[in-house]
Amino acid sequence: MGTALIDHLADREAYEFTYLNRSDRPADHPYGGHDTVVADVANYDAIRPAFDGQDAVVHLAAYPTTDGRWEDVFEPNLVGMNNVLKAAREAEVGTFVFGSTHHVVGMYETDNAPEIYDPDFGLVIDHTDPVRPDSHYAATKVFGEAYGRYYTENFDYPTRFYALRIGSVRMPDDDHPYGDAESGFSVSATLGTDEADANPDRDSERYRRKVLRMKSTWQSRRDCAHQFDCCLRDDDVTFDVFYGVSDNDRRWLDIDHAREVVGYDPQDNAEEWDAPPE
Repeated sequence: MGTALIDHLADREAYEFTYLNRSDRPADHPYGGHDTVVADVANYDAIRPAFDGQDAVVHLAAYPTTDGRWEDVFEPNLVGMNNVLKAAREAEVGTFVFGSTHHVVGMYETDNAPEIYDPDFGLVIDHTDPVRPDSHYAATKVFGEAYGRYYTENFDYPTRFYALRIGSVRMPDDDHPYGDAESGFSVSATLGTDEADANPDRDSERYRRKVLRMKSTWQSRRDCAHQFDCCLRDDDVTFDVFYGVSDNDRRWLDIDHAREVVGYDPQDNAEEWDAPPE
């Protein structure tokens, strides 16, 4: 997701980004050559100076997958969330955009897959439905959302908190609804753990199911960046939760709330794809 923001927002005059990452990249790397603060979000003293003089923080750092154990998620997802909110408060950063995940409601999918991927299934989850996390990872994201609300309602900063429950955002080569099936990528909570498949069997049930899942949860890189842009430009929300998927016919996650509140206007629909790119 961070690279999607770089690709689609970094050149805009409205923004001057500072990047914070656990490691730097060489200048000749596709995402190298930026003004990067090298630090771990679990180390408060290391990240704190990067927040001075900023108007907004986009928090994407975390252990990112559903296979994580408690030992994996504790520091980056819980300690890190505390540190980033604390730094934003002390530096008086107004806007906080949090990269949450659709896995905070992942058990709806686990209980209903693969039927949930059918556009006629009839289940749409919105921001008012109870969270049902499917993993340690997802539960830490629920914590992050709740902690963000605690901060906005009890401290002067941050003044606005946007929790984006992102669907499936991939790197440029896989930025299409066949990306997971072609690359062998899997989501352990719903599909089991698969080895990468260099020569995918496009007639297999496993391939078909991965495509159907992505056609429901895919968010294109440009739609992802656009949704973050909507939040960064908004000045009305105090705290709110939005789902982040493209305008997919098979989506089971609501995007009407994001349309109405922050003006999210996704341009892509996974159903427009009937085959992987050549």
